[in-house]
Amino acid sequence: MDAGGTAGAGEDRGEGGGIRTALAGLTTRGRSFLAAGIAAAICAYVLGQSDLLRVGLLLGVLPLVCVVVLHRTRYRVAGSRRLSPGRVPAGSEARVHLRVDNVSRLPTGLLMLQDRVPYVLGPRPRFVLDRVEPGGRREVSYRVRSDLRGRYPLGPLQLRLTDPFGLCELTRSFSAHDTLTVIPRVEALPPVRLSGEAKGYGEGRQRSLALAGDDDVIPRGYRYGDDLRRVHWRSTARYGELMVRREEQPQRARCTVLLDTRGVAFEGAGPDSSFEWAVSGAASVLVHMLERGFSVRLLTDTGDSVPGEGADGFAGVSQGTAEAAGLMLDTLAVIDHSDGAGLSAAYDTLRGGNEGLLVAFFGDLDEEQAAVAAKMRQRSGGALAFLLDSETWSREPADVPGPTEGSGERLRMLRESGWTAVTVPRGASVEELWRTADHERTTLTSPAGAKAAR
Repeated sequence: MDAGGTAGAGEDRGEGGGIRTALAGLTTRGRSFLAAGIAAAICAYVLGQSDLLRVGLLLGVLPLVCVVVLHRTRYRVAGSRRLSPGRVPAGSEARVHLRVDNVSRLPTGLLMLQDRVPYVLGPRPRFVLDRVEPGGRREVSYRVRSDLRGRYPLGPLQLRLTDPFGLCELTRSFSAHDTLTVIPRVEALPPVRLSGEAKGYGEGRQRSLALAGDDDVIPRGYRYGDDLRRVHWRSTARYGELMVRREEQPQRARCTVLLDTRGVAFEGAGPDSSFEWAVSGAASVLVHMLERGFSVRLLTDTGDSVPGEGADGFAGVSQGTAEAAGLMLDTLAVIDHSDGAGLSAAYDTLRGGNEGLLVAFFGDLDEEQAAVAAKMRQRSGGALAFLLDSETWSREPADVPGPTEGSGERLRMLRESGWTAVTVPRGASVEELWRTADHERTTLTSPAGAKAAR
């Protein structure tokens, strides 16, 4: 990512306005010199001391001369910014590269370069550049880091010009801005087989719609270039036109990741809060499923999805996989709590018929919302729920060794409705719970596990 522009040291809208701006740029030293000069001139007039008058004139005129000289300087400086990378996970560092080019025919004086960054990214970087020759350039860089997700503006880049005596200082700003996107942390997940994934997981991610026999064939009209060996003569005779067998029509396995963003469902804030864990977990599952070839859809409790998604979500294992993952992560980078109190909007969206795997990250569920979540299982081929109990996250791990009574009851309701549900203790990794969910599914689907469940 690049951003740049050109700042001229003598570009002002009017001569009077420029001089006033230059006078406003007097430093504390320059103002002190000017005040001392005026005071010495007044004392010299009152006392009749000509030598003191010369000293007063020197002290008073020197800052004004510096203002005029700095204002009349006509060299031009171009600046640019480059981010590496422009999208970074929370807790990781990005490097910002700044470049300054002197595009005038005059050498510059002492320059102070300053980039404006949000406080959360760290202190405002400042660099002092010595004389830059005509056509020369200087390159500097600094690092930024944030533990909080978000989109952070960088810029504008500011250039401060000063005279050799430090009496006057003028600031010129470049017009270009840039944006650093801090996305949630993404953990690599193991390729376990969860219920609902058999419709397209791994080598079977593309299944055929056709055909054990002639009665199951799905014919279509003949198109130029079709292999004549695929002509289905029975359908041709029936429809009166040449028909061919559509023996294979790949259908990609689907996965919907549901993220509960209700403000009433989570407590606490900051990078170690339960909501941030849920956002990071959703990001990890989204990226993992895209890499495994699923058509992935991100859904929130409000029924909203990522702008640009198709009806079945974004397709994985394609040229657009990285772009799709970037769009979803960019959405999660700025996602925040919703004002809603229920999951009905998400349930209505799921009733549209996406029958793939459903992976949900729930906050606190009361009895009514647990019942709504239980009904979501009916519209999915398999369902996996991560249930976060905010009460356990608001205390130290030693204070709450296990899920609270209310969380245990909601967990039971989800499991009885067919969910593979696990609680999320404080400090657990997504990878660890992903394996735990696979173990839970294996236990429930095994003969011994099914017998124990009954």
